[in-house]
Amino acid sequence: MIVAVGLWSHALAAILYLALSVWAMRGGRSAALSAAFGATALWAALTAFEGPGALLPGLAEAARNFAFLSFMYAIVRQADRDERTRALTAVYVVVAGVIGFQVAIAGVLPAFRHEPMVGPALQSTAALLGLTIAAGSLVLVHNLYGQAAQESRWGLRLPALALAGLWVYDLHYYTVSYLNGAPAADLFAMRGAVVAMLAPLFAIGSRRTAQWRLRLSRAATFQSVSLIAILAYLVVMMAASRMLATAEGRWADMVQIGLVAALTLLVAVILPSGKARAWLGVMIAKHFFEHRYDYRAEWLRFTRTVGGGGEDDAPLGQRLVQALADIAGSPAGLLIEVEEGKLVPAARWNWHAEAAPGTPGEFDLVRFVEATGHVIDFDKVERDGMTVDGRRIPVPDWMAANGAAWAGVPLLHHERLAGIVILAHPRLRRPLDWEDFDLLRAAGIQTASYLAEARGAEALADSRRFDEFNRRFAFIMHDIKNLVSQLSLVARNAERHADNPEFRADMVATLQGSVAKMNALLARLSHAPPAEGEALRPVAVEAIVAAVAAAKAPLHFLTAECAPGLIAAADPLRLEQALAHLVQNAIDASDPEAIVRIAARFEGGDVAIDVVDEGCGMSAQFIRTRLFQPFASTKQGGFGIGAYEARALVAAMGGRLEVESREGRGTRFTILLPATTGEIESERRRA
Repeated sequence: MIVAVGLWSHALAAILYLALSVWAMRGGRSAALSAAFGATALWAALTAFEGPGALLPGLAEAARNFAFLSFMYAIVRQADRDERTRALTAVYVVVAGVIGFQVAIAGVLPAFRHEPMVGPALQSTAALLGLTIAAGSLVLVHNLYGQAAQESRWGLRLPALALAGLWVYDLHYYTVSYLNGAPAADLFAMRGAVVAMLAPLFAIGSRRTAQWRLRLSRAATFQSVSLIAILAYLVVMMAASRMLATAEGRWADMVQIGLVAALTLLVAVILPSGKARAWLGVMIAKHFFEHRYDYRAEWLRFTRTVGGGGEDDAPLGQRLVQALADIAGSPAGLLIEVEEGKLVPAARWNWHAEAAPGTPGEFDLVRFVEATGHVIDFDKVERDGMTVDGRRIPVPDWMAANGAAWAGVPLLHHERLAGIVILAHPRLRRPLDWEDFDLLRAAGIQTASYLAEARGAEALADSRRFDEFNRRFAFIMHDIKNLVSQLSLVARNAERHADNPEFRADMVATLQGSVAKMNALLARLSHAPPAEGEALRPVAVEAIVAAVAAAKAPLHFLTAECAPGLIAAADPLRLEQALAHLVQNAIDASDPEAIVRIAARFEGGDVAIDVVDEGCGMSAQFIRTRLFQPFASTKQGGFGIGAYEARALVAAMGGRLEVESREGRGTRFTILLPATTGEIESERRRA
């Protein structure tokens, strides 16, 4: 029964793949894929008629594997030719070399099958080579699909799945055969059925060959090389175990134990060692890649490191040093900024040596690096300086004497040197080469831009703090002007009423009030104003209106009316100040005989405070474009910020300031503040 299943399943596979080969050839599709289908059909036909272990099926299987690898490699070669293509080519060559050994074993196996010692050894070797080819091919299939461009994965998915299914079954078959020491007859019979079931996937996938494109990744290439190395290790261990199993006596056990102990010791020494890993990385990059660095990966890591800035992240200067050090594999670094031609240590990352700024030679070094953008190679720095293109450049003693220093990266921004980052030697000491110079110079320019941006942000923050201080000072100067006007009136009246005891009492009260207000102004200048919505509480509006009216009454004739019991949610100091500004503006805009009226009332859910004058009024355009613009005033000697500050104070309390005015007829300013809940309820009851 098993023999019949093997015969007819392989025959069916031969027919299906022959049809696929003809269809692919006539449809003008991939010639490599058509050849792979043809080789598969030949292998299936020969296996069906000759069975396992024969010469021709073994050779045909090797041809099938080689044809599918050629098809995959043809897709790889369509990608950009660079060092990653070279590394992948090496992997393909290794797997193809194992296929060559498989051909050799298939050629000699039939002749020695019945030899007592040689036959089983060749059979085990054939199984070992088969599982090696299957495992290596699976690694390459994973690499092919993993590095496919995003738009190509839809087209590659089915062929990759079919190839994976083909070699996964082969891997299982050869592993079982190797462990049993003989071909697994049941699994061999089902190979034809499995291969036949994969034919529809190849048929559908082969219609999408125009969309098979790769974007090679250095990381994925390293993974493939690493997996091949692990596979080689496993194959060697399996072969050694089988060879030792044929030996007799206690020496075989001792050799097995020694081999395991030696490999365990080797892994325990190499893996934890940073220097060993660095050496391995250098060797792989040197022999498999044209360039030392994967520029895309390095730049992504650089921006990710610099772009931190969370609460738990290091300061920017330290992140900049770390980003440059990571590029070169350096374990430590020091950032030195340039201030007035001198070098000043600013940040460090794992750097423990002390710097001694202000030593001779700094100015000449700064001027040279700024003019040339030269990356300093400290391995070529002598005690008294360094020679570049026949020119002797002095180097500060503390730099030249530091044996850990390896490279000095200039930070150039708009042809100005912002600083120098000194990097320590990598774990595996090596000289700087042209690629290090180019990449570090470019990364230094980018680092300098980040540093300049940070400095600019700090300068902008300082400027904003000064602007805020100046704005508060301008408001205070406006309030001082009002106080000066009030004190001037008191001084003029003192010449006529100095002998009047009541006047003297009023004058003392006025002076005390002015001193208190000036102290409050000084306190406002020293501290930032409260934020919007802060320090609000129920305020009796009638008391505020009365206080402002009493303060302004000596300057002009005015009236004050307030509905009883008005309570607003406000800050009393800000409300009094805003109302005083509006009343002062009304006085300034009115004739001496005109009346200025203050009236407070309940309006909807708000408390409304009106300041009404009968002055010259304002045009609609002036109100829209200039009234609330700071430092714009129509009055002689005016600051132009009274209305602006009044609106800002009212807005900070959650209210609004409205204005109505007609030229020649006067102006009405209305402060609207939210009434307290109790005030609203009492008003509803009154209604």
